[in-house]
Amino acid sequence: MKLAVGFITYKEFSDKYLADFVPSLLKALQFLASDDYLVYAWDNSPADCLQKAALTAYPELKYQGVGENLGFGRAANIMIRQALQAGAEYFLIVNPDMVLEPSAIKELVWALDKDGTLAAAAPKILRWNFAANTKTKQIDSVGIVLKTGLRFRDLGQGTTDQKQFDRQTVIGPSGAAGLFRLTALESIKEGDQYFDERFFMYKEDCDLDYRLWQAGLKACLVPEAIIYHDRTAFSQGTGLLSTLRNRRHKSRQVRLWSHLNEHLIYVKHWSSQNLVSRIFIIIRVLSILIFSLMLEQFLLKNYCLIKKRP
Repeated sequence: MKLAVGFITYKEFSDKYLADFVPSLLKALQFLASDDYLVYAWDNSPADCLQKAALTAYPELKYQGVGENLGFGRAANIMIRQALQAGAEYFLIVNPDMVLEPSAIKELVWALDKDGTLAAAAPKILRWNFAANTKTKQIDSVGIVLKTGLRFRDLGQGTTDQKQFDRQTVIGPSGAAGLFRLTALESIKEGDQYFDERFFMYKEDCDLDYRLWQAGLKACLVPEAIIYHDRTAFSQGTGLLSTLRNRRHKSRQVRLWSHLNEHLIYVKHWSSQNLVSRIFIIIRVLSILIFSLMLEQFLLKNYCLIKKRP
């Protein structure tokens, strides 16, 4: 089998997108024979909010759910294991708050087919204004890049796409959408986990991409593979004022997860960093602490959790 696709739904946050997302996904899979792909739909909704009725309307989907939120990493890992058991070669993780251009998946698959050294392929993700039903030229992510001090960025986020990043090197795709070679994921798994399940939500993609990069496995951007995303935690602009403005649009829970998991990355990968990288990390951690003390005191409770993380 060539390809397995997995996406995760959660209550009303994904329900409104399904009528646009699922048909676009199935259309983008039409270049493959029906017996050459599988589509897993994992429902992280609680028992009283399961979206089974909406998803089982599409017989092509293998609907699953246990009536509780397992988090992104754990749910994705279940689907990756199922893909391996089914004999798939590639695994595409994709958010349901997206619409895919008809050739998006084909372009990603062709990229891995053409270059056997590639572990992953990142699509060009542009912003979808769902409320206005408008596809824009604003970049959401064209892949993850790494800066000194374990600083991960969605390349190009918030800028207008003028093909200026089409030849840029990335270490891996955003967790919003990315194609992975399953043998590559097998080679860097930790225990039985591909995504580190301690992250629950947010930055698990940075950790996975970093482990692929550390192992010497390559990823590429496929600019012809275009997907549109209605990202809820969207950052635009630079500088302190832009940061404060962007954070106001993110829920407290999102900020808690992001804060906690950024520190988990530092703790987890500290021992592999050189002196310069460690200095950058120390400066970053201190600046986050000062920011939390001054403006977002609710984040301070995370420091007790960081100490308890295995």
